[in-house]
Amino acid sequence: MKNLEKNRLKTLLSIIKENPSLDIAHFTDQDNLLVELLNDYCTQKSYGYQLNLLDNSIEELMSQKYKSSSTKVKPFHIERKSYLIQAKQYDFVFVTATIDLDIESDFLKRLHQIIRNAGQLVIFIKKEDYELRYRWIELLEEHNYVATNTIDNLCNDYDIVITKKMHGWGK
Repeated sequence: MKNLEKNRLKTLLSIIKENPSLDIAHFTDQDNLLVELLNDYCTQKSYGYQLNLLDNSIEELMSQKYKSSSTKVKPFHIERKSYLIQAKQYDFVFVTATIDLDIESDFLKRLHQIIRNAGQLVIFIKKEDYELRYRWIELLEEHNYVATNTIDNLCNDYDIVITKKMHGWGK
C-alpha cells in the first residue's frame, strides 16, 4: 500500500469510538503507514492490536519493529481450521492485504467468526477498480455483512469499503 496520507488515515480512525478495552485486528501483507498509525493509536488508547500477516516473509521484520509495543504480530493462514483461527473477537478489522480471488469467500467466512456483533470491517481496495469493489460488496452481502458503504475520496489510490457484522446474522 503506497501513497497513504497520514492526515486522511487519521480521519479514518475517527470511526473508532472510544470505549474501554477495544480490540483491533489488521490483515496485511506489508508494512505500511496504517500499521504504524494503528500501532500508535492502540498504544495511546490501551487497545488491543493484532497484526495478522498474510506474507510470512515479513514476519521477522514486523516482529522486531513492534516488539517494544503491545502489538501482537502473527502469521495468518487461511487453510487453518476455523476453531484454531483466533481465541478472541475484534471490534474492528482492517484489511490492507491483497486477497486472492480464490480465497475471498473463505477469508470473509473466517473474519465473520472473529468480529464481535456490530463490529466493523474496513477493506482497502485499489481506487476505481469497480469490478473488484462490486465483487467485494456482493461477497459481503452473501456472507451476512450489512450496512456496507464505500468511501472513495479519502485516499488518492484506494477506495475504502466499510461494513458491519450484525447480531444474529449468519452462522
